[in-house]
Parts: sequence; C-alpha cells; structure tokens
Amino acid sequence: MEQLIVNIANPEKAQMLSEFLRALDFVNSVEIREEKLSIFQEEDFFQLAGLWENRDLTTESIRQEAWKTGEKS
Repeated sequence: MEQLIVNIANPEKAQMLSEFLRALDFVNSVEIREEKLSIFQEEDFFQLAGLWENRDLTTESIRQEAWKTGEKS
C-alpha cells in the first residue's frame, strides 16, 4: 500500500479534495489532519537572543547554585 501526503492551506478545498478521493474505488482511506502550530516560532527565538544580556550568569555560577544542596545559610 502506498501513502500520499498533501498539504493544503484552505480547509474548504481540503474537504472538497477528500470527498473526491473517497469517491475513487482504489482509495482505501482518506484522513484530514489539522497541522498543529508550534508554540515556539523561529522568529521568537531571535527576539529572545538578548534576554540574559547584562546579567551575572555564567556556567560556573549556575553549577555553584545547582550544587548547593544541603548547605546551611
């Protein structure tokens, strides 16, 4: 069995195409899946690039904080 994946931007046209494909006798099944949009967009990544700018944060300071288990202040 072969599989064909088609991405269609217009939901109405996707529905129309699926109805057409279902009418063909050699098509076993037709499935419509909505594309789930990612919460994180690539553009957002670059907007956050300066988020940690001017903060006293180094890998060493992170390690020191992480290993402070059991110390009494």
